[in-house]
This record gives sequence, C-alpha cells and structure tokens, in this order.
Amino acid sequence: MSYSIDLSGRVALVTGASSGLGTQFAKTLAGAGAAVVLAGRRVERLKALRAEIEASGGDAHVVTLDVTDHDSIKAAVAHAETEMGTIDILVNNSGVSTTQKITEVSPEDYDYVMDTNTKGSFFVAQEVGKRMLARARGAAPGTFTGGRIVNIASMAGLKPLSQIGVYAMSKAAVIHMTRAMALEWGRYGINVNAICPGYIDTEINHHHWQTEQGQKLIAMTPRKRIGQPKDLDAVLMLLCSNESHFINGAVIQADDGFAI
Repeated sequence: MSYSIDLSGRVALVTGASSGLGTQFAKTLAGAGAAVVLAGRRVERLKALRAEIEASGGDAHVVTLDVTDHDSIKAAVAHAETEMGTIDILVNNSGVSTTQKITEVSPEDYDYVMDTNTKGSFFVAQEVGKRMLARARGAAPGTFTGGRIVNIASMAGLKPLSQIGVYAMSKAAVIHMTRAMALEWGRYGINVNAICPGYIDTEINHHHWQTEQGQKLIAMTPRKRIGQPKDLDAVLMLLCSNESHFINGAVIQADDGFAI
C-alpha cells in the first residue's frame, strides 16, 4: 500500500527560507504541490531558491520579511496573500543563536535571540492566525478554512545544553507558545504543532562538525551521527497535510533520540 500527501491548491508561507532548514522545507512543500511564499531578509538568495523551485515545476513567490519588525511582519503576510492567495500553511522557521556561557550573555545578546526566536515567531504566527480565524468564522458550512501552523522549536527547548542557554530558553517558549495557540485556535480547524529538530547539518554549521568540539557533540548523540535537512521531511509533511486534522498541540522530537 502506498501513501502520498498532496498539497495542491494550498499556499504555504515559510519564514527563514533563504538557507538551511527553511530552504529544505520550501522545496519539500513545493514538491508536494503547494504554492510557496519564501520569506526572509536575504532577498537575492530567496530569488535564487524561487528560480530553483520554478525550474522543477513548482510555484514560488518572494517576500521580504524581518521577524523582529512588527510592521515588516504585517506587510509581508498581506503581500503574500495579495500575490498568492490565502495562507493555508505556515512554517515558522526563523531562528538565531549565540554560543557563550550564561555569565557572558549581554542584554544585546539576549534580545538578539529572544526577539527573533520567541517574539518574532509569536507575532508571525499571530498575524497568520488572525487571518485564518477570520476565514473560519465567516465561511460557509463545509468550506475548507482550517490551517496548519508548524513552529520550528529545538530539542534544546526540551533538554538544555551548555553555552546555548538563551537559545534553549527561547525554544522552550516556542514549545509552550505552540500549545497555547493550539488550545485557543483548534476549535476553528487551525492545528498548531511544533517540531524539535536535533543536530542537523546545514550550511551554517557544516564546518563545525569537522572541529574537535563538533566531533565531541556527535559522540554524545545516541547513534553517533547528525541529521540532514531532508530527515525532517516526513514529519513536516505529516503536520502540513489535511490528514493531520487530529494532531494539534503536538511537540514532536526529530532528534535521533538525543533528548531521551
């Protein structure tokens, strides 16, 4: 028996789409038939990704988005819906980190992480959620109005790690944010879930895994390995699908068992 997930006719907004997991998420959703809105600050990279998706037969659009700027969030979501139609799926992926001991964290460091990972994620989800709620309340019976919001947290939000304490705090907040939104919005057919990735090899951290410290981290993992961005495809597709209507408020670890 084979099983496939078809997202044709759906519009997906992916934040932080210019690199790493965001790029992979956008390609995966486009490959499943969704029209994808690529959001981020590095517009030239987004344009290159759009060209790649379109060359593969997909549909993509680029919007400029700075999640630390509330006006930018509102403008980007409005632009996305004007160009592509109502947003059915949000992959709330933007995130940053610093590496330092807690005693070395400055107010600027703290705000840098929290403003993007927690505050930014909250207000992006809020802006998209408001529009999903408005459609659900005004829709004719039997009309599809539900939505799927997938917040990208981290296994660090479940298991704090040394020298990334503020990052872990920010992602723990995203996990609780996910549950709060799921509780309030679930009755309207809006499912809000979170993925907690473990160590994933991306262009940003690729060099780190070759260092002595990186090798020590790999040795700490249960199966002595790190993941690839595509290793998150299956859980992403599950949570974005129409078939996931009974999954709401879930926090799914995709960390190869590291947080056990």
